[in-house]
Amino acid sequence: MIWGGLTLTIAGIAVAFVASELRKSRPAPLPVITQGLPAFSLTNQLGEKVTPEAFSNVVSVVDVIFTRCAGPCPEMTRRMGELQRVIPPSLPVRLVTVTTDPEHDTPAVLQQYARQRNADPKRWWFLSGAKSDIAQLAREGLKLVAQETRPEDRVNDADLFIHSTVFVVLDKRGRLRGSFESTEPDFNARIRRAVRELAREK
Repeated sequence: MIWGGLTLTIAGIAVAFVASELRKSRPAPLPVITQGLPAFSLTNQLGEKVTPEAFSNVVSVVDVIFTRCAGPCPEMTRRMGELQRVIPPSLPVRLVTVTTDPEHDTPAVLQQYARQRNADPKRWWFLSGAKSDIAQLAREGLKLVAQETRPEDRVNDADLFIHSTVFVVLDKRGRLRGSFESTEPDFNARIRRAVRELAREK
């Protein structure tokens, strides 16, 4: 009986130690960076109105580009396309690309751009609208840089905007929970891990 009790004690200590180590190895929950999105009204590539309410009950991965961009935008769109391929459609996740060039990037232009990149409109939205709404969403809701390049600072005709190469992730309440630099080598793994974590949240 003594040996049996000792064995149980040792087993209990071992289980507690393993559980403690597992807790240490788990990454901390993603922080809440903002409490929600500001008011805005944009339009997706299907001509549908999109407001902050559309970001409820779904995890959103968002970036900012413009279709005439000759810089990082094509690579950012390629990376978003990769996420569309690897994130299971069963997860409550939406990909969102916001243009900084709404005068050119109308819903019709964005629809053509999306089709050329095999974007599923049920899973990947391209948003356009008033510059003021786009700027407010980018700055206040997403904490992303998106501003016009002054004519005297442009190095070529396509150098129209300065914008971030960061992707952000919003939770099911529209709160900003993470920012991921798309040029980092571990970008794909990190953002997919964040998406899975937020998808599990109630």
